Amino acid sequence: MTQAAAESAHGVSFGAATKLWLKIGLLGFGGPAGQIALMHRLLVEEKRWIGEARFLHALNYCMLLPGPEAQQLATYIGWLLHRTAGGLVAGLLFVLPGALVILALSALYAGFQDLAVVQALFYGIKAAVLAVVIEALLRIAKRALKNHWMTALAAAAFVAIFLLHVDFPLIVLAAGVIGWIGAKRRPDIFLPPPPKPGAPTENAALDRALDAGLLPHTKPNARRAAGVLALWLVVWFAPIFAVAALFGWQNVFAQLGLFFSKMAVVTFGGAYAVLAYVAQEAVSGFGWLAPGEMLDGLGLAETTPGPLILVLEFVGFLAAYRHGGFDPMLAGTLGAGITLWATFAPCFLWIFLGAPYVEALRGNQPLAGALSAITAAVVGVIANLALWFALHVLFADMARRAFLGLELDLPRLASLDLVALLLAVAALIATLRFKIGMIPVLIGCAVLGAVWKLWA
Repeated sequence: MTQAAAESAHGVSFGAATKLWLKIGLLGFGGPAGQIALMHRLLVEEKRWIGEARFLHALNYCMLLPGPEAQQLATYIGWLLHRTAGGLVAGLLFVLPGALVILALSALYAGFQDLAVVQALFYGIKAAVLAVVIEALLRIAKRALKNHWMTALAAAAFVAIFLLHVDFPLIVLAAGVIGWIGAKRRPDIFLPPPPKPGAPTENAALDRALDAGLLPHTKPNARRAAGVLALWLVVWFAPIFAVAALFGWQNVFAQLGLFFSKMAVVTFGGAYAVLAYVAQEAVSGFGWLAPGEMLDGLGLAETTPGPLILVLEFVGFLAAYRHGGFDPMLAGTLGAGITLWATFAPCFLWIFLGAPYVEALRGNQPLAGALSAITAAVVGVIANLALWFALHVLFADMARRAFLGLELDLPRLASLDLVALLLAVAALIATLRFKIGMIPVLIGCAVLGAVWKLWA
């Protein structure tokens, strides 16, 4: 089926879709919760290109995948509309504006980080980022934790990752099994609730075309799947092997490609879930970053459109800037590019390979239960990250101590930074109580933090 035939089936032109994906890429502030809300408003409520139930089905699949769920959701819907070309355009435009801004900000950070004013600005930004993470946790929890059982599942995931140090993929697997079985035995608990009355589910362009069987590219095909797998594995790894051939496997560029390829496979839950692990490896394992710089990077990513996982571009830039072996800015740019490639190329593979099968399974109750349970478990993981941020932002000294027979990183209470605490509380009140936007809150905290650090 040609792209023109797909357009005639649902009436959405490729040009109109491209304009909308660019708009989403430019306005996609607020992390995954804000970006998903933006796509829902534009695609479901305003344009009525896709119905509520199918949108949520696609979202739950993307929540199951490693990598940034909002970017993958855009790729999924772009693919539904206009095949592979539509998925590529949607996914790339979701990332490109923010990636260009992060590249520029990373260069400025690397070149001027030692300036007192830059350090003072990031002091306040870190406090605001803590508030942003907590707000995201509350928003996602409100959507995912529909009953006490889902809340208990989120709590269990938090205990498993924070106290018992269970790997996140194992938590996802366990949650999926629980949801799969639970949907069969207690569908009232584990199945997602039906759309609210009056939700824009009727007469959506894609739903009409799909229900009429007019989009054959959405049907599973084993031969096509094998071709997609082979092609995208080459696309994914060819640049990594190229830099390894040029610089050697022990060079920072090959290390970045391999490390972030691994992250692309195991980083379920998006940037919030992966950040603590990447920070630990980048600081203690490879020595790419200094302690606290990951929070600076997240502060940059929070101020730009696009997925928060773009904080990894910041890591790649600094790593190559410091260890590339030639002109630092050129090396940093190459490092950022390799990191972006290793992070996002797999996202297209997961969608183009899996989406036809997910569409075929729409309405499968055990699968829906598994996806709902995984979403609840992700809430517990994000709660772990919020606590990790709070400890590192609000306390100057952390130490590994024994607690109830477990080894935990706990703060020294006397090292509490009261000003950082006040800034974080003020940012939370501004966002939760007065509904002030994220960008004004970040700017306000940056200015107040700089005033305190420079003139107090």
